[in-house]
Amino acid sequence: MNTDSIGAKWLAELFGTFWLVFGGCGSAVFAAKFLDGTAQLGIGFLGVALAFGLTVLTMVYAVGWISGGHFNPAVTIGAAASGRFPWKDVPGYWISQVVGGLLGGLAIWAIASGKPGWEATGNMAANGFGEHSPGGYSLASVAIAEILLTAFFVIVILGATHGRAPVGFAGIAIGLTLTLIHLISIPISNTSVNPARSTGVAFFNGDGAPAQLWIFWLAPLVGGLIGGFLFPLLWEKSPFGKADIIGGKEPLPAVTE
Repeated sequence: MNTDSIGAKWLAELFGTFWLVFGGCGSAVFAAKFLDGTAQLGIGFLGVALAFGLTVLTMVYAVGWISGGHFNPAVTIGAAASGRFPWKDVPGYWISQVVGGLLGGLAIWAIASGKPGWEATGNMAANGFGEHSPGGYSLASVAIAEILLTAFFVIVILGATHGRAPVGFAGIAIGLTLTLIHLISIPISNTSVNPARSTGVAFFNGDGAPAQLWIFWLAPLVGGLIGGFLFPLLWEKSPFGKADIIGGKEPLPAVTE
């Protein structure tokens, strides 16, 4: 397949989003809590946060050079808002990302179902607010956190992949940023900042997750738009003087939540 074709880009986005959901949510389902007799061998919040960061870091380098490595509808819309990605390609990327996320959720469900007594309901690392928030946080708290964290995520991505940024390090910055985001917000919402990640497990999880899925589309997309508009406004079209940077209209060279 020609890696410059739109089909190759869609496949790369599907592949990368699958890995993000399978690796990130899978670590929460299989490894966050694990008891061996009396010993706690689970990776906990820290391990899950790192797992999400590692999924993005690895896929940025593996297929980011094909599609831009968004793996996240909020990143795609942020890239389009910044002028780095064509709006006409947004729907195709979104569909690829959601399909990849659902396949990742399906793989987790298929593997976890092999454990006697395991039930998917409430155990698929779904996002939620109120009684479905790990820490019992309200809808307002979850919305603010998701918008703020997604906006900063997109700003980091746009900065790390800019023409004047150090070459070859974008994946590290992006992966570590997603890790930090999870360290902050796993107790708040179980961390989305990515509608495809939320969709990928919500319907397998049930237990209120599908009904609350709307906020994990709305808030990250709003945050993505804010980050996408804010970065060029502050540093490329700033009323305080244009920064000495090179603009670009090409898809992000390496990106993801």
